[in-house]
Amino acid sequence: MATETTKMIYTPPPLDIKMEIEIGEQPQPPVKFSNFLANHWKGLVVFLVPLLCLPVMLLNEGAEFRCMYLLLVMAIFWVTEALPLYVTSMIPIVAFPVMGIMSSDQTCRLYFKDTLVMFMGGIMVALAVEYCNLHKRLALRVIQIVGCSPRRLHFGLIMVTMFLSMWISNAACTAMMCPIIQAVLEELQAQGVCKINHEPQYQIVGGNKKNNEDEPPYPTKITLCYYLGIAYASSLGGCGTIIGTATNLTFKGIYEARFKNSTEQMDFPTFMFYSVPSMLVYTLLTFVFLQWHFMGLWRPKSKEAQEVQRGREGADVAKKVIDQRYKDLGPMSIHEIQVMILFIIMVVMYFTRKPGIFLGWADLLNAKDIRNSMPTIFVVVMCFMLPANYAFLRYCTRRGGPVPTGPTPSLITWKFIQTKVPWGLVFLLGGGFALAEGSKQSGMAKLIGNALIGLKVLPHSVLLLVVILVAVFLTAFSSNVAIANIIIPVLAEMSLAIEIHPLYLILPAGLACSMAFHLPVSTPPNALVAGYANIRTKDMAIAGIGPTIITITILFIFCQTWGLVVYPQLNTFPEWAKIYAAAALGNKTL
Repeated sequence: MATETTKMIYTPPPLDIKMEIEIGEQPQPPVKFSNFLANHWKGLVVFLVPLLCLPVMLLNEGAEFRCMYLLLVMAIFWVTEALPLYVTSMIPIVAFPVMGIMSSDQTCRLYFKDTLVMFMGGIMVALAVEYCNLHKRLALRVIQIVGCSPRRLHFGLIMVTMFLSMWISNAACTAMMCPIIQAVLEELQAQGVCKINHEPQYQIVGGNKKNNEDEPPYPTKITLCYYLGIAYASSLGGCGTIIGTATNLTFKGIYEARFKNSTEQMDFPTFMFYSVPSMLVYTLLTFVFLQWHFMGLWRPKSKEAQEVQRGREGADVAKKVIDQRYKDLGPMSIHEIQVMILFIIMVVMYFTRKPGIFLGWADLLNAKDIRNSMPTIFVVVMCFMLPANYAFLRYCTRRGGPVPTGPTPSLITWKFIQTKVPWGLVFLLGGGFALAEGSKQSGMAKLIGNALIGLKVLPHSVLLLVVILVAVFLTAFSSNVAIANIIIPVLAEMSLAIEIHPLYLILPAGLACSMAFHLPVSTPPNALVAGYANIRTKDMAIAGIGPTIITITILFIFCQTWGLVVYPQLNTFPEWAKIYAAAALGNKTL
């Protein structure tokens, strides 16, 4: 036996066991509470916040305090994003029936209202425009017309982005413009006209220069001017129409659900009439500020102005790039023509549904109440019914080329829509509508109204300015839609308590929720350009000071001047609002 033992061959342990042994022998880093917080703070928020807010519900009886408890928890979850925004928005489906606030059927109906259908349909129509590259053709054509010198090119990019963002999502609009800017800048850099990035950062190690790989090169001022310009223009352009951004539909839906008998409704043409003039002014002033800040406007001896002067020499180079990009698109196809016609039809149907100054097509039909979701989904359905080309007609004529060997595609495919539509927004918007309705049904609306009645002593203009400042501040740190869901129901009840027209506060606050310019996390366009061009947070924070001051000032002025032209009753407390105020005091539901 001893002899057999001495003849045994040693087999080394497997590689993974050896690695475990080696890893186990290494000293473990010290356990720090800061590391625990850094890794698990979201879990702590999800666990502790519902517990810490419990006294609101336990120490006070009534459905209004149960609703307030839920509102506090959801508001903290939304702001911190401890849970995904869309998951937090589903909580009322679980909580409202259990807490005795609303039934499951009532709650779930709020997650797919007319406003939501209009929004989702609008995204699908915008995707049809993107699917056929019609948006790129429009953008490149406008830039060709405006010109390609640095200042003209910047102006053209901002104006095109602003216009497209009125109709398609802000993020999609920014994502489309970034490659166009990148192509122009790369060509200009190849010609020695400008630089895209600063020189790489170096640090001295042992007397030698070493490239600091942790800090990639950051963009030059001209690059920042182009990219931040389209990011800001996307956010500002989205304020122009109801379908421009989800925030607009949020405060529209909450307002119309709370004040069903209001004589001042936010239909499509009236909203544009209210918001487009101010949008044009603060977009133009933002362009001027960016030109002054980054391109030396009115500072001819500055380094930035001299770089712009050199850039004028490269205008021909930029024009060649734009011309080539436009040429690559080829002639306008029947696919693009049909999508453009359908898009125009949808907009015309919005404006002529019930214009008020003459009988609209919805009035002539004499049917049930028709809202803007109808023309939106009509165009979506037509996008699937109409073919992208008419090559199949060759079966009948036998002219114009070979007959197709496969089925003819439609103007857009469901597969493309499935991968592109942000379906989670249905829950985010629906969650806000559910909270607004729950606050009314539970009596929390009355509670908030009584608590805020002391603000009645403040001048209306001061109150308006405070509301705009609060909305702009909050939206800089969290989702625009989430902030709108939190503050709009509060403003609705506050307006009744202090006897002021609800639209006087709600409309400016809703628009202000889209005006986030300081941080990459503030809004998707900011995040997109920050990632695409490697923009440092401090550069964006400094550049956002100008647009923030401009938008707050212009919005405040327009709401008290132009707003009275569009809504003449804004400075009054109308009869229908008095009825709602009386119902709120009596805890009745209209």
